[in-house]
Amino acid sequence: MVQHSRAHSAPHPAQQPDAVDERPASGRLLALGLQHVLVMYAGAIAVPLIVGGALKLPKDQIALLINADLLCCGIVTIIQALGIGKFGIRLPVMMGVTFAAVGPMVAMAGNPELGINAILGSGIAAGLFGIVFAPLVSRCLPLFPPVVTGTIIAVIGISLMRVAVNWAAGGQPTIRDAATGQMVANPAYGAPEHLAIAAIVLVTVLLITKYGRGFLANVSVLLGMVVGFLISMALGKVNFAGIAEAPWLAPVYPLQFGMPTFDPVSIATMCVVMLVVMVESLGMFLALGELTGRKLNQDDLTRGLRTDGLGTLLGGILNTFPHTSFSQNVGLVGVTGVKSRWVCVVGGAILIAFGLFPKMANVIASVPQFVLGGAGIVMFGMVAATGIKILMGADLRNNRNNLYVVAVSVGLGMIPLVAPTFFHHLPKALDPLLHSGILLAAIAAVVLNVFLNGTCRTQPGTPDEFGAAAAH
Repeated sequence: MVQHSRAHSAPHPAQQPDAVDERPASGRLLALGLQHVLVMYAGAIAVPLIVGGALKLPKDQIALLINADLLCCGIVTIIQALGIGKFGIRLPVMMGVTFAAVGPMVAMAGNPELGINAILGSGIAAGLFGIVFAPLVSRCLPLFPPVVTGTIIAVIGISLMRVAVNWAAGGQPTIRDAATGQMVANPAYGAPEHLAIAAIVLVTVLLITKYGRGFLANVSVLLGMVVGFLISMALGKVNFAGIAEAPWLAPVYPLQFGMPTFDPVSIATMCVVMLVVMVESLGMFLALGELTGRKLNQDDLTRGLRTDGLGTLLGGILNTFPHTSFSQNVGLVGVTGVKSRWVCVVGGAILIAFGLFPKMANVIASVPQFVLGGAGIVMFGMVAATGIKILMGADLRNNRNNLYVVAVSVGLGMIPLVAPTFFHHLPKALDPLLHSGILLAAIAAVVLNVFLNGTCRTQPGTPDEFGAAAAH
């Protein structure tokens, strides 16, 4: 449920203790925080690896990108979940590098006149842009009634499912051949043992969810991954290479690559990416509000979006890339039922430790992707299910217009998922928009809802959720 109000969103005293503000015991916090880190870790380090490879950086500098990324992830996660002044939505949110910026950054990496310093400079500028424009984006809240919110959240879950499926199969269907540099079929993709271990992880999570009680049920995803990891290790499927060579301590300090440069075209492109990120985050925040039972107002959303901008700004200063709220971890909240933001604060502290102590990070990096895949299927499916749950309150039975909003928006949102080259003849400058199924679905849902249902707060046949919430 979303409340449109400028008032501060502090829970009413009669509602205390709020599940979002609850602090589990230290041991539980550590396990629950580690569970969140495991879910987002592979995605967090993927972008530095991709961009570092495109820049043709030596191994030690790619390691620096990864360390800086983990450190920045941890810092901004704590700010987002804990809240500091005008920053932080104060919900269980994990922050990580956004994939929306990969295309533009790889293009910059291929231009010898730009390179790493132009990438970092464009991130700093885009971060400032995000901080300034966050209040404007949050004012779009009245454009997100249940039919729009439910559609966007469902598309977020469905889009994430591609990640989980590829994880379960053992990686990506194509890999780059070291000898030729060409993309070739991945021979290990979909190997029976990968699928079997992913299935075991999934079944373990479901069994613990059904029969576990209390804390055991809360860490069902972590325990499922532990079972999968142990089986993988017994089968010799765990690669521990690099752990012995990794240093114990690797300090990260600002601008280690030198002073950033500010290219106008690169900055403009990254600002567009920042808008994409904020629209996606808006949908994710609304999903989290639904899952946690926390009514969000415009000020809450502004603080959350402003932190996305802050993460991008800090990323450029700390030698890494634009950061955003990670939608992967929303599903974990739904699966475990743990709504405490303090869990993500501890998760942020773990990420900081990984960034400063690479040997620890290498241990976590050894968890095979197919182990993550089994858990990812249920977690990301939970995000889609949350969207469907919201759509159940959008009166699809009596309002035919809402059916068209859902149908067309979901269809457009699936284009980048099922046909990645659908828009490849269009200008590259449009890639941040056209390659984000979530953004396509969001724009379509908002525009169609205004066109078919008008701009009134309530739609025909639907309750006035904004007005009812404000009345209370």
